[in-house]
Amino acid sequence: MPVPEVIKFEDVCFRYPDEDKWILDKVSLSIKLGEKVVITGPSGSGKTTLLYVCNRLYPDNCDGIMTGSVKLFGRESSSYAQGEVNHRVATVFQDPDAQFCMLTVEEELAFTLENLDVDRSVMAEKIDDVLTMTGLIEFRHAVIQQLSGGEKQRIATACALIMEPDVLLLDEPISHLDPYTARKFIAWLDELQNQKGFTVVAIEHRLDLWGTFFDRTIELQKMDQVPLLEKRKSSRQVEQSLLVQDVSTPYLKRTSFHLLKGEVAVLAGPNGSGKSTLLKALCQLIPAKGSVVPEQLGYVPQSPEFLFVTKSVEDEVAFGGGADVQDMLERLYLKRVAEAHPFAVSHGQKRRVAIAAMLCDGREVILMDEPTSGQDAAGLFELLQLIDERARNGATFVIVTHDMEFAYAIADSVLLMDQGELTGKFEAERVWANEGLLLAHHLLQPKGCVDNEVSYA
Repeated sequence: MPVPEVIKFEDVCFRYPDEDKWILDKVSLSIKLGEKVVITGPSGSGKTTLLYVCNRLYPDNCDGIMTGSVKLFGRESSSYAQGEVNHRVATVFQDPDAQFCMLTVEEELAFTLENLDVDRSVMAEKIDDVLTMTGLIEFRHAVIQQLSGGEKQRIATACALIMEPDVLLLDEPISHLDPYTARKFIAWLDELQNQKGFTVVAIEHRLDLWGTFFDRTIELQKMDQVPLLEKRKSSRQVEQSLLVQDVSTPYLKRTSFHLLKGEVAVLAGPNGSGKSTLLKALCQLIPAKGSVVPEQLGYVPQSPEFLFVTKSVEDEVAFGGGADVQDMLERLYLKRVAEAHPFAVSHGQKRRVAIAAMLCDGREVILMDEPTSGQDAAGLFELLQLIDERARNGATFVIVTHDMEFAYAIADSVLLMDQGELTGKFEAERVWANEGLLLAHHLLQPKGCVDNEVSYA
């Protein structure tokens, strides 16, 4: 018996009415039941758009123009009534906040089941099953918006799996997970897929942690050859630039540390350890005790769209009145979307817009929360160069990242956190060489420790 096709594209084109360029241009592909397929390509090449066509979010729920044929389970996707096929094709979005509707984890899972018209008498059992299966039982009554980005990603995956789908669409599912949790997530997903036999279609820039999980790769657009990341040389000066004394919140224990002018520090640790909370406390975005000098810090949040206040990418980058706007647009590959609305570009491009705006702003201390998420090899390479240049001109950086290869290439020092506590500030080389210290903080040793250069192919 031939294996049935669950998704089939024939010459599919998609664009928005006010744009001349097709985001998807004559895409043809076929995905069979039970396959595990990864979609790759440069940032902005249409990967997320392709997923949205697969789950019928596009063009049904936007003003997009689409031509060509899309078949789901052997039927033209346009022939399905609203909601008819959605439970069979479940999606975990790149930004999990975009799909949450309820206050707590249990309520969110119950809401999903209610939309599927599941009988109330079996809801509690189904919720227990999926939370146990995903290792999230302790979060049953947790308030979703009080969870870390990585924890939210796992909750969103549980909400998709409770529908018992035939196809699971994943948009960079491990981008907000610490390396240890990411490996556990992949192993768990592999085991579950082997048991249930559902199809997995995932978007991913970094494939190193996935090992042999995927059966094949679909490349939307060829990646240009990008130089390998090389470890930067320290640019620290003797002058102190950032002084944090006894900063605390109800979750964050008293935290003190200092950074020198030109120092680049990576802030790392398990999901939920308090990294984003610390950055928000330093920026006075949440009530906190203690003192921070200087008071005015640059900040790029995990959800960059929270910063956007203008109607074009170029205006957003220039909003702070900084210099080198055109150069920044060029170097961060934003020139071709300069006139686009910042909310209309890809997730990776949104993040680069926020980074570009902050780098143009000229702050002496800049905090970045997961700047590598959604970035292709070219974007990561240019980001490293820009941070290095600014550091050599005296800027100081605190960068939250789960990308150990990027961390290895960029960091002078590493701030480690666990359970709301700063467990120490270390010289970067000491951390990379200490596997016990890494494992205690859910981190993995960077390959660059051995190779001295990092490939993002």
